[in-house]
Amino acid sequence: MHSLDALRRRVRVRGQVQGVGFRPFAYRLARDLDLAGWVRNDAEGVEIEVQGDEAGVAEFLRRLRAERPTLARIDSVEVREVAVEADPAAFVIGPSRGGRGSTGIAPDTAVCAECLEELFDPADRRYRYPFLNCTACGPRFTITRRLPYDRPNTSMAPFRQCPACQAEYDRPEDRRFHAQPNACPACGPRLRLVDCDGRVIDADDPVAETGRRLRTGEVVAIKGLGGFHLACNARDAEAVARLRRRKQRDSKPFAVMAANAASLRGLVECGERGRLLLEAPERPIGLLPKSPGCDPALAGVAPGLGALGVMLPHTPLQYLLFHEAAGRPPTSAWLAGPQDPVLVMTSANPGGEPLVIGDEEARVRLGGIADAILLHDREILARCDDSVMIATDKENTSARFVRRARGYTPRAIRLPRAGPSTLAVGGFLKNTVCLTRGDEAFLSQHVGGLDNVATCVAMEEAARRLMDVLEVRPDRVARDLHPDFHSSRFALEFAAEAGLPCVAVQHHHAHIAAVAAEHRIVGPLLGLALDGVGLGSDGRPWGGEMLLLDGSRVDRLGRLRPLPLPGGDRAATEPWRMAAAALHCLGRGAEIEGRFPGPAALAVRRMLEREVNCPATSSAGRWFDAAAGLLDVCRTLSYDAEAAMRLEALAVRHGDSDPVAGGWKVLDDGTLDLLPLLGWVADCRDPGLGAARFHQTMAHAMADWAARACLSRGLGRLALGGGCFVNRVLSRTIRGLLESRGIQVFEAEQVPPNDGGLSLGQAWAAMQAGA
Repeated sequence: MHSLDALRRRVRVRGQVQGVGFRPFAYRLARDLDLAGWVRNDAEGVEIEVQGDEAGVAEFLRRLRAERPTLARIDSVEVREVAVEADPAAFVIGPSRGGRGSTGIAPDTAVCAECLEELFDPADRRYRYPFLNCTACGPRFTITRRLPYDRPNTSMAPFRQCPACQAEYDRPEDRRFHAQPNACPACGPRLRLVDCDGRVIDADDPVAETGRRLRTGEVVAIKGLGGFHLACNARDAEAVARLRRRKQRDSKPFAVMAANAASLRGLVECGERGRLLLEAPERPIGLLPKSPGCDPALAGVAPGLGALGVMLPHTPLQYLLFHEAAGRPPTSAWLAGPQDPVLVMTSANPGGEPLVIGDEEARVRLGGIADAILLHDREILARCDDSVMIATDKENTSARFVRRARGYTPRAIRLPRAGPSTLAVGGFLKNTVCLTRGDEAFLSQHVGGLDNVATCVAMEEAARRLMDVLEVRPDRVARDLHPDFHSSRFALEFAAEAGLPCVAVQHHHAHIAAVAAEHRIVGPLLGLALDGVGLGSDGRPWGGEMLLLDGSRVDRLGRLRPLPLPGGDRAATEPWRMAAAALHCLGRGAEIEGRFPGPAALAVRRMLEREVNCPATSSAGRWFDAAAGLLDVCRTLSYDAEAAMRLEALAVRHGDSDPVAGGWKVLDDGTLDLLPLLGWVADCRDPGLGAARFHQTMAHAMADWAARACLSRGLGRLALGGGCFVNRVLSRTIRGLLESRGIQVFEAEQVPPNDGGLSLGQAWAAMQAGA
């Protein structure tokens, strides 16, 4: 094609455009419009040259954005004129090119509807094949070794495509055209079921045998996309109790998996927003309110809580477990109705260690927990746990993260502006790592608490993997202010070896900076930071802070009244100690031994009276613990935030309530004093009423405090950050009260409000330091 009216354009597309079928989409679009040229992957994204008449090229550029593949995210399209070729060839997909990376990797995505039709069709060559996928679904992040995203750079490299699969891969009209993980039973990964000594269990069908074992009460470790799950029959109380004993998990809730949303009826309240959350391509665990029949039906799965973590299948293998239980129906129509099986599907990470991903690792680390292990021979290159989200009632966002991982990692977050590339290493609990490139931030998957060597190693692996995959070497490093966190030590060592500056960012500054970063806010911003603990700039434990951010600068405008921590850190795991501290501050220390019998109560009372081993903290989380202890809701914790979660469940169950009159005071120095509230709680004998009025009073007090700060500073916008805002009752009520006063409220949406979002805030704060 070479005529007087022909033109040729080079198009650069940046964003999530690799591994999502973008090249075959561009190919088919150009062919449809009778245009010449080529498309290829490179380290910056996708590059296209297109030649034809002016109308055809213009239509190509319009439809390139408007009709992009479902999983694609286009951040920018740059177009420039190039010389017209005299005799151009038909449009083709060219070989990929390397170079310095500036593109993104697509997250793993649940199996699509078209692949499910094949999975259940006895006449299809991929019938019941656990690893089918296409350009619209399947593994991405967890199988990618490096960019560009091509099969040789993934863990599918050892599996050479058979002639039938290769023909699909090469045929532009096929939906598996250039689908990098393409495979079938003849050429792809395979399953095997083994015992805990690694011996293969003789079974004609490993899926059928796994299903039989689950039905009869066994615990099976199942290899998935980003790691292993431990599975058992959630309706079998003895199996659930056995899993708890073996995993040494006293009462921390398990997540469950059902075949579809219809199968959750009678277990959880799943409205339209909840259903859309569960059925999203990312397939997170959704925390949904329990129905009255939940606990009797799923005894021991999530004791004492008001919500249940539920998810739907996201891999063909998981669907096959339910398909087997349904009697192998020949189409996907069975998925429209409720199915009886509900499986506990919990992360396979014994004792808070990192998620298991290797076959031998599974045998060694899960051998004492699982009765059998279902393996496959496709290597997992990145540990990636399930994401956890809460459905919200906000109009512009359907859910809030509790944990950001599979399905969302490493989707880029756009920052307010570009800056020096920064590696931020997060905090201690719920650790994540963040790496910035230009005006993009890439968060690692959830790593977890850095309280054991294996998780510390996993954190370092996550940091190095981000740098390697994105081909970015940072210009600076950011860490938490606390010097004794492993993440802080790693940051200091890494920065020293690389000759880079290392910026320490105060914990609560990072919480508010994370909200500012994702909402692209530049300029002064008030922040209300509420969480369990973080080292303050004065060397003391903070956790209930009113902050003013402006660029890299942060000023502390106020705090919650400090409470003593009798026994230091031990008080953070024994809420009864915080209740004792509240009684002491109320002048009612003589009641401590009567409320909390035992020798420890006398020792705590004496600590408080003598002010020995009782550091003070402004932590909001400890106020929740004090209320839980006073109401005898939770005396000691078996997992992080258990007291607050049980308190919230009681408040939800009780329903609406009024705040306690005179339950708080805002002092002249900016301190918010909630001691009058605890005085009322101490005298309340109805835990449900106490929990409800505690939440309402806390929320009204916080809104009053924040509104006063906005008025005094002449600012009309405020960010809410910190783990306490995972609490739906607290966050919803505070937001509503502030918005009713005309204050614009910003909350974490693309990252968790808890410490899982710290690394984003650290990165954004450090990028502005010295700017």
